[in-house]
Amino acid sequence: MSLYTENDLTRDAFLGGKLHLWQPRQGYRAGVDPVLLAATVEAEPGARVLELGCGAGAAILCLGARVPGLRLTGVEREETYADLARRNGGTALEVVKADLREMPLDLRQRQFDHVLANPPYYRRTASIRSEDPAREAAHGEHTALRDWVRIAAKRLAPKGQAHFIHLAERLPDILAALPRGMGSVEVLPLAARVGRAPDRIILRATKNGRGAFHLHAPLILHEGDRHQVDGDSYTAPIDAALRTGAALPFPARGKKQRI
Repeated sequence: MSLYTENDLTRDAFLGGKLHLWQPRQGYRAGVDPVLLAATVEAEPGARVLELGCGAGAAILCLGARVPGLRLTGVEREETYADLARRNGGTALEVVKADLREMPLDLRQRQFDHVLANPPYYRRTASIRSEDPAREAAHGEHTALRDWVRIAAKRLAPKGQAHFIHLAERLPDILAALPRGMGSVEVLPLAARVGRAPDRIILRATKNGRGAFHLHAPLILHEGDRHQVDGDSYTAPIDAALRTGAALPFPARGKKQRI
């Protein structure tokens, strides 16, 4: 039984209406970050995909809406969000209610082609705790970032890829946490506008990858160098990812990024 009443929820459109998700009216609600993360995952039909901390399912279900035939699994600690993820995903998404550090044995014995995660951004030693339990669970880092990275790597099949979106300032922490054997690391910075420093990054690493580290040019989210009029003003690639579910692939190494 749902822990929410219908009056507690909204049904929101993602990807221009290709996907609809039930979300709490109050508390944590998915923004653009999980959608952009999903857009960068280069999965093939039939691939096994795991999301750590899936919430109501925004990232993994956006990926499933773009790539047909994926085998989707989400792990979520908070019962309210696990319940919503089951409702949103139906038979297309297996949802396991568990702390990612204490996943059930059958899940720990499985391997995945892709593992994605949008870990909480804020260290509670350096930020203020939210009074809303759901928002706190989504934003407050109660499980160390290094554990998210380590567990994602453990669940990967050989040549599988881990995908993270996080604050740019936490990039050193993610890189330091990558276990031996995780290589071919690529980082795609996200900047709000031309001339602004990136405040988010998307990182991809491959199990048993042998490629060199690669830092791409920033991907610009909004047109213009400053906000001038109300509206989204997204650049064409970002608008396509958010509005139509288009892929947002990492730029080819050694080539200039097209905006």
